[in-house]
Order: sequence, then C-alpha cells, then structure tokens
Amino acid sequence: MNQNSQRATGPFIAGIGLTHLSVYEQRPAPDGLHSGCAHVHALTDEAYYVVAGEGAIELHDAERGFRSVSLARGDFVQFPPGTLHRSVGTRGLEVLALMGHAGLAERGDARLYFGAIVDADPSEYERLKALPRQRGLEGALERRDASVRAYLQLLQLWRDDRSAYFAELSRFVELHRADIAARRERFPLGEAAEPLAGSGTVRHEQLGTSFGMCGMLRQFHAVHPV
Repeated sequence: MNQNSQRATGPFIAGIGLTHLSVYEQRPAPDGLHSGCAHVHALTDEAYYVVAGEGAIELHDAERGFRSVSLARGDFVQFPPGTLHRSVGTRGLEVLALMGHAGLAERGDARLYFGAIVDADPSEYERLKALPRQRGLEGALERRDASVRAYLQLLQLWRDDRSAYFAELSRFVELHRADIAARRERFPLGEAAEPLAGSGTVRHEQLGTSFGMCGMLRQFHAVHPV
C-alpha cells in the first residue's frame, strides 16, 4: 500500500503484513471525496478491518466490474490480486489493512492508476509516483489528485460504455502483471510468505507515519522478543 516506504512491512504469522491506515482527509480529491489513489496489486491479497469512522472501498475486477462496498467500524472486507481499488472516507475512516506476502507492495507489486497516457510514459509515471517522497503530504495529495482525475474517466466508462470500461481495466491490470513477470526476481513469494517459525514470542511495534497510496500509514514492524 505504500510504494515509497524505504522499509517493507515485517512479516506476521504466515507472512501477513499489517498496517494502520487513515484515509486522506486533509482536503478532498477532484471528485469532492476524501480518498486515496486508485491502484492494483498483482500478486497480493488485501483485507480491511475497520477500527474507526465510516467510508467505502471501491472495487473493480474483470468478473463483476465496479462496486462500492460501504465500511463502518467492525466491518471486514477482503479482495484478491488484480482488483483495482480506491479507499474513500466519509467520517474519519481508519482501518487495519492486512496483506499477504508482506513487503511485496513496497518492492513494486502495487501500481497506481494514472490512465493510459501516463502508462505510456514511464518517466511521467515515476515522477508522479515519487511526489510524496519529494514533497511530503502535499506531494501525496497531488499524486492522489492525479490518480483520481484518471479514475473518474474510468468511472465514466463504467456508466457510458461497459465494453470500453472492461477493455481499459484489463489493459491496466495486464500491463502490471506483465511488468512483474519480467522482473520476477524481485518477488520471492515463497520467502515472503514464510511464517515466523522458530522466532518465539515477539511483539511488533509501529513505524512512524508515512504517505501511502490509500492514506496516512503506520506500518507494524520492529520485531522484539517478549
């Protein structure tokens, strides 16, 4: 969920990564909503457990297309790799985000949605992706806004032209999958999914706040025996 963290989320039981997420609410996106960037994971499952607030997660996949799933405290929703998604907060949405294959998102398993024009220009994609690292929170919000502007065009296709919608969704997801296949050595799935065998009883502490794709992140890491 955070492509700009310099340290990957530490593995929990069975290689699960855990992150506390607060959806960006400093200012609304171009559609007037408080939200994160639209993005996809090629290899990792993801799940949200809502700990505070209200909102929704917007999901897109090849089988069902678009749907918005409302979220309130105590709700749990999970979705598989290849699902384009965006988090939306309507009242201080905070979730515990769980991901399979801890650390793969930070190594490139996640790709932000900026539309076909940006995807055809790798230098522009990298410029947008790096904005939080260069400009902090304001850069994260600028990156979110660029993603949402493209995402709104995808939603317009869903309303007006379902064939074009599914073609664009497939283009984006398959582009990312092909890119990962070409760089497979960066994604050692077996290693990432190993449980903490033989490590005894440990406590995970949270890292400082970082600017993720969905919002403000506090990742659990810093493993200590107890």
